[in-house]
Amino acid sequence: MEILAVILALLYLILAIRQNILCWICAAISTSIYIFIFIEAKLYMESLLNLFYFLMAIYGWYSWSAKKGYMTGLNISIWSLKNHFFAIALLILISIFSGYFLSIYTDASYPYLDSMTTYFSIWATYLVAKKVLENWWYWLVIDLFSIAIYWSRDLEATALLFVAYIFLIPFGMVAWKRSYNDQVT
Repeated sequence: MEILAVILALLYLILAIRQNILCWICAAISTSIYIFIFIEAKLYMESLLNLFYFLMAIYGWYSWSAKKGYMTGLNISIWSLKNHFFAIALLILISIFSGYFLSIYTDASYPYLDSMTTYFSIWATYLVAKKVLENWWYWLVIDLFSIAIYWSRDLEATALLFVAYIFLIPFGMVAWKRSYNDQVT
């Protein structure tokens, strides 16, 4: 099941880079599988994150198809540094609180790091659904930390997926930046 989830997750990213709305179908199926994989690995925040990803796949499909515009509806936008700094500060605080809670009340693996990657992933997923260009920078950092978490929990195929993500992110950045530049000219 992990291999199927990995393949669908990889298809999600490739299709998202191309701004193809079918990415959200791949995301929905992949995340459904990962919910159970992460419960088994005692990565509870990752499991909840994948439930969120499933819901965001529905929202992403709606968001990308609801408007008229380039390929999939929604145009790419750039947000201010002020918005990102505020979000980062808030996400760090939430992650610390969540990590503390998980470390006291559960047998969670890596409660602080799991919380951090989870909450930042929620934010980054929202940015993808809204087609905010800076989402790719968040994913770069999140994915680097996620590789270590997954590898240490014997989820090697998932860790390798995130290695592939690291190599695909620059393509996403360039493609989305090119689309943004085409929009504004």
